[in-house]
Amino acid sequence: METFESLVRAEFAPKSTYLNTASNGLLPARTVTALHEAALLRAEGRPLTSLYEDVEASRAAYARLAGVPVTRVAAGASVAAHTGLIAASLPAGAEVLTAEDDFTSVLNPFHVRGDLKVRAVPLERIAEAVRPGTALVAVSAAQSADGRIVDLPALREAARTHGARTYVDFSQSAGWLPMDADAYDYSAAVSFKWLLGPHGAAFLVVPEDFGGLTPVLSGWVAGEVPWDSCYGPVAELAHSARRFDLSHALFTYAGLRRSLDLIEELGVTAVQAHDLALADRFRAGLAALGHEPVPAPGSPIVSVPGLGSRQPELSRAGIEVSNRAGNLRAAFHLFNTTADVDRLLDVLSG
Repeated sequence: METFESLVRAEFAPKSTYLNTASNGLLPARTVTALHEAALLRAEGRPLTSLYEDVEASRAAYARLAGVPVTRVAAGASVAAHTGLIAASLPAGAEVLTAEDDFTSVLNPFHVRGDLKVRAVPLERIAEAVRPGTALVAVSAAQSADGRIVDLPALREAARTHGARTYVDFSQSAGWLPMDADAYDYSAAVSFKWLLGPHGAAFLVVPEDFGGLTPVLSGWVAGEVPWDSCYGPVAELAHSARRFDLSHALFTYAGLRRSLDLIEELGVTAVQAHDLALADRFRAGLAALGHEPVPAPGSPIVSVPGLGSRQPELSRAGIEVSNRAGNLRAAFHLFNTTADVDRLLDVLSG
């Protein structure tokens, strides 16, 4: 009988102590195999039908993880593009509420509009900062820099009270934190972090009525019958969120399909329990060494002020972490072990 441990060990054999999933997740073996097979299809001139099937299988798997019907999921290339689509839908002068120093892809498209009122507040105050006249609240569920998690239920309630729409970026939580995308107007996530897929794919969840979005970036794949929409304007847009699709990076989805299969096989709650146990072990070890991380309870991302300068030293020792504004950031995922935590602590203690 396969267990969490046996499934994971069959898929991962890192050559380093890799603690940087918040930047890029490792690829499972099954994903690497699928990428090779996809490349061979192109190299040998065989039909690519199966690659288009991978796109739809990935869309369906993400919908299950997000807890929404597949008809509400669009397949794109980046969170920035999805944010741009939402920004383009807002009327001039609309107020967009954001968290200070959130990830740029969640923020910048609103700023470059030039005619929106973008207001930034500390993450801990974002729910209380929603007010009459706020058109949209845009925030990451988990902060890339330090792992802090926004109070999503409080944010949802505040937005509902004041009639604001919500946009949540799950890029740093999809794959380890159970999602309820149905609770928000829009949400997005990239594929290459905690979902363990290749670069080049990102999903957008929209309301059943599309939330006032116009498919300004759409091409032929956004047609109700894509292969009948290759020439001239699209005569009939897809009746689902697929109308917001961008041309698909087919190799990416060939691999991503298998990565999402693995996440589903393991179960998000099991992944969450594993990841948080490792992060808590690291926090306890830091305390014993006299270091205090940024408070981020319930997050597998741990940020330690003042230790970022040790990142090159750690990399030379075969331990991969990040330096974020002087903070050492470690991100613990399903392929990590207690030995990884202890090795990091041992080097930091030296």
